[in-house]
Amino acid sequence: MTIKFGTDGWRAVISDTFTFNNLRLVAQAIADMVLEGHLNGEPQVVIGYDTRFLSDRYAADVARVMAANGITSWLTRADTPTPSISFSVVHKQADAGIVITASHNAPRYNGIKLKSAYGGSASPEQGRQVESFLERNQERMHGPNLIDFDAALRQDLIRKFDPAWAYYEHLGTMVDLDVISKSELRVVADPMYGSGRGALNEILSRSRCHVHEIRGEMNPGFGGIHPEPIARYLVALSAAIQNGLGSVGIATDGDADRVGAVDDRGQFVDPHRIFALVLRYLLEKREWRGAVVRTVSTTRMIDRLAERYDLALHETPVGFNHIANYMINGDVLMGGEESGGMSIRGHIPEGDGVLMGLLLLEVLADSGATLSELVRDLLQDVGPAHYARSDLRLARPVAKADMVRRLTEGAPAAIGGVAVRDVATVDGVKYLMADDGWLLIRPSGTEPVLRVYAESPDPKMVESLLAYGAEVAQS
Repeated sequence: MTIKFGTDGWRAVISDTFTFNNLRLVAQAIADMVLEGHLNGEPQVVIGYDTRFLSDRYAADVARVMAANGITSWLTRADTPTPSISFSVVHKQADAGIVITASHNAPRYNGIKLKSAYGGSASPEQGRQVESFLERNQERMHGPNLIDFDAALRQDLIRKFDPAWAYYEHLGTMVDLDVISKSELRVVADPMYGSGRGALNEILSRSRCHVHEIRGEMNPGFGGIHPEPIARYLVALSAAIQNGLGSVGIATDGDADRVGAVDDRGQFVDPHRIFALVLRYLLEKREWRGAVVRTVSTTRMIDRLAERYDLALHETPVGFNHIANYMINGDVLMGGEESGGMSIRGHIPEGDGVLMGLLLLEVLADSGATLSELVRDLLQDVGPAHYARSDLRLARPVAKADMVRRLTEGAPAAIGGVAVRDVATVDGVKYLMADDGWLLIRPSGTEPVLRVYAESPDPKMVESLLAYGAEVAQS
């Protein structure tokens, strides 16, 4: 069995590669990594899961493997947001966190997210360690069924707990709930059938806000959609706003580490604009200072704000683990990525859709404006910026190094009549345009697709960039 830890763990199709046997092998490799790195006291891991098919059973099996290795497992009583597990790792001073989730991927997938002791995604080195232990264990066993975990199981090392209240209490220190309460906002929460269900309701239950939740029931098929908070999967949230159920919509993905929004007119507000709105608020209202970190696929509105306030700006490859490195090792005000994962100073170095939804509500409440008015003002201030992404399904894997070399050597002088002023290869190939727009082409780290991203001051130019990207990416 070949398992590769991608951008944020391992994902595979349920009953194909993601099986109980394979999961136990991966769990054993994680246990080996934990034991090798543990120094003092009792080794501990925190284990959580999302709403997918069999996620609770998979999580229980992982806990059994840990217990068979003498590792205490804090296993959640119910599905819970991934950020609450990451926070619990820090709160309990555990060695690692394990989340059974495939995040925003299609319902047929499940997976594992591995969290480090600092409460963020495991480093690439830790991923390689797990892969190395997995390969070693398979060579020793000569088959997937030769480890008898039940024989060594210590049931007393499996401890059930509810991570919600410590996590919610912490979130209350990160946002001004009094400001949000006074505004009496009418909010539609859309967890997209994922593990963020109930979170905004519970956190705002003592406020004067009115929260109406949609798609909060258990539905492992996610209603036939991908639980990803992007426009084409948020039709139900837009309809709820247009039908008068609220004046702003907040959506979280399948494991609630990403965020998307819908404004008072039912129009989608993407993470680029949420990132920029919250960053501007932290700078102007809270008067925070510090570095800003964004992934290569994220809007340059962030660059303009950083330049205005004379802040250091760092660009990273896609994946919040790269942002986490800066948050752990430096004074970072805010970090975020195009997919909707964002965090701020004082929080875990992990994308958190629940926190970002609350911060966006604070921005709204403080302004007294509607979300559509705030977005319009933002674009006048640091825009215009129009963005789109297309995903090209791959018939066969793409060698990233070969693609980068080909597209770099064949870089055009211009696209759509606008000059290409530079080429960057931080992650894939990024053409930087003379009008401050850009085109990025990179293979996904979690799905068999090639992603093409574009941003431009001109919406027609976005179309030209995407068309060019699709043409050269598959040629």
